[in-house]
Amino acid sequence: MLSRTADHLFWMARYTERAENTARMLDVNIQTQLLPQSVEAAEQSWRSLLGISELLPAFDAKYGILSRQDVLDFMVCDPTNPSSIASCLTSARENARAVRGTLTTEVWETQNTTWLEMATLLEEGVLERDPSEFFEWVKHRSHLSRGVTIGTMLKDEAFYFIRLGTFLERADNTARLLDVKFHGTDGERLSANDTDFYHWAAVLRSVSAFETYRKTYRDVITPERIAELLVLRGEMPRSLMACMTEVVNNLARVRNDVSRETERFAGRLHAGLQFNSIDDIMRRGLHDYLTEFLEQVYELGNRVSRDFLVPLVA
Repeated sequence: MLSRTADHLFWMARYTERAENTARMLDVNIQTQLLPQSVEAAEQSWRSLLGISELLPAFDAKYGILSRQDVLDFMVCDPTNPSSIASCLTSARENARAVRGTLTTEVWETQNTTWLEMATLLEEGVLERDPSEFFEWVKHRSHLSRGVTIGTMLKDEAFYFIRLGTFLERADNTARLLDVKFHGTDGERLSANDTDFYHWAAVLRSVSAFETYRKTYRDVITPERIAELLVLRGEMPRSLMACMTEVVNNLARVRNDVSRETERFAGRLHAGLQFNSIDDIMRRGLHDYLTEFLEQVYELGNRVSRDFLVPLVA
């Protein structure tokens, strides 16, 4: 497959997944803002979200003073922010359009309709009226895109590059969501008050894992178990383990003459999850562990670009 075609497919998937995960992070922040907390704590929560998304300097340069609505505008519909939901869905559609002949009609129409409907929703003021409704729509469209891809695309290199982009992006975003919600807490145990329960329940719901947690642990919600579920449990679709398993498997499907070291790098990252324990991770510090994981995922993305795609401009 031509590297430019693979590049468009890979980034189409990454941008679609990024839009969904940004919606998830924003939605859980809005839900936790409904819990009793100080003004300072609420502001710090939004700052942490911007920080873990690497958007804080750009936000401060544009707005200066932080407000909830400004953060929402910046992360949802600001065209100057390449990671905003609107920018991501636009970029996903443009990448799909560039390889229209490689996609099935259903995949292309899903991407194009998502872009058209997004513009209509934002013009109608859904973000101001009910942000959670808009975030649910973003998640639904992302689910639809993945389902149509699996249900209609030939299982060839085009399909595998789409899947590779999806799970590499998901690994990055799951780690970021975990970090923004654990960083600044003691990360040790859940207190007995209701506020803590609803906080961690919101985190689980943000990754569609509340029911999965109940089925897996059948007990009180604790930060350690949330971390274990979203880092090490391969049966949880959004966990780091599940994502890296898919990345390794799809890399093997598209391997070429120069990708051996990239496969080894991904394999070591996967093995580090496979043979780790949550006790070891928590003793080391979850924030430090996730920071290192994010650095490795970033490096893996660069290696994939170098070996298969159009190399990223430094």
